[in-house]
Amino acid sequence: MQRILWIGGPFFGAELRSSGWQDVVLHNFEDDRIFGWDDLVRLAGFTPDVLVVADKSRPPFVLGVENFPCLTVFYSVDSHIHSWQPFYAQAFDACIVSLRDHLSLFSGPFLEKERLWWSPPFAWEHDQPDPEAQARWDCIFVGNITENTPLRSKFLGALGDQLPGLHVTRGNYRRLFPQGRVLLNHCEHGDLNFRVFEALGCGGCLVTPRVGHGMAELFVDGEHLVGYAPNDVGDALYRIKFLLEHPEVAAHIGAAGLAEVNARHRAGHRAQAFTDHLCDLWTSGYEDIVPQRLARSGAVLEQCLRLLYLHWAEECGNPDIRRAYLAAAKGRYGLAGPEA
Repeated sequence: MQRILWIGGPFFGAELRSSGWQDVVLHNFEDDRIFGWDDLVRLAGFTPDVLVVADKSRPPFVLGVENFPCLTVFYSVDSHIHSWQPFYAQAFDACIVSLRDHLSLFSGPFLEKERLWWSPPFAWEHDQPDPEAQARWDCIFVGNITENTPLRSKFLGALGDQLPGLHVTRGNYRRLFPQGRVLLNHCEHGDLNFRVFEALGCGGCLVTPRVGHGMAELFVDGEHLVGYAPNDVGDALYRIKFLLEHPEVAAHIGAAGLAEVNARHRAGHRAQAFTDHLCDLWTSGYEDIVPQRLARSGAVLEQCLRLLYLHWAEECGNPDIRRAYLAAAKGRYGLAGPEA
């Protein structure tokens, strides 16, 4: 197990180069594209030992996975808004899931729970405190507010009515977070989002909703961050005001949160944990895993993938991609190219 191709969202893929891999090729893209096995081998420049298909919060973009001859891994991040992902994951040998409470959704007829691994969000290596920054706002939220985030819009609007020092914005959070005395998070769908780790990585005192997905196992409320009841404006306001009135407490919590992220929750930690999982899998019968998947590929297609691909063929406006989904639904997309 020496060569890995990582396609999709980059996440901690680059850090795999420091985890003992001989060759790591990352390929991200922004145009509408579909990939089969031949496409992936050309991209890599070699036949990969491991293929990782990483979430891009878009429809499936790698087709024919059930027939691929290497070890395959799906990386799910946005399972809270993409209910199709557990079905797609059945075509893979293993799956890493960002939202811990969704692990059970991925355990299915072709993907055993032993090959499902929790990989929480993390802070990127460039998420760092800025010692030169000056605090400009009492409390800051950095993120999107659109028609797709009605709860967030309502919550921040109500909070801002009672907290004049609240600054709501979009932009470069690494530049903005150090300018807030208190950093605010909101989770529209109850998900443990990357903003938690990014804010802590920037050294801020974070006030965030108490969600599931293992947050309480990763951080201690009141020590590494401050939790509030989800969508409870009064509870959030109370805690933010306390921290503003006690800046020494806020500074202590910010420092403790940063130390915890540095110790356990940066991209490099996730890359090493992922590599360890794969090494365990490799040494516990890898030679049987791929042949077993290949032997049941027809059943995976029939039971888990066919309706999924037909759905996306109907939804897709790109005629080339629509044809690819229709071919995949017939098992004709994969090893031999898009039109076998």
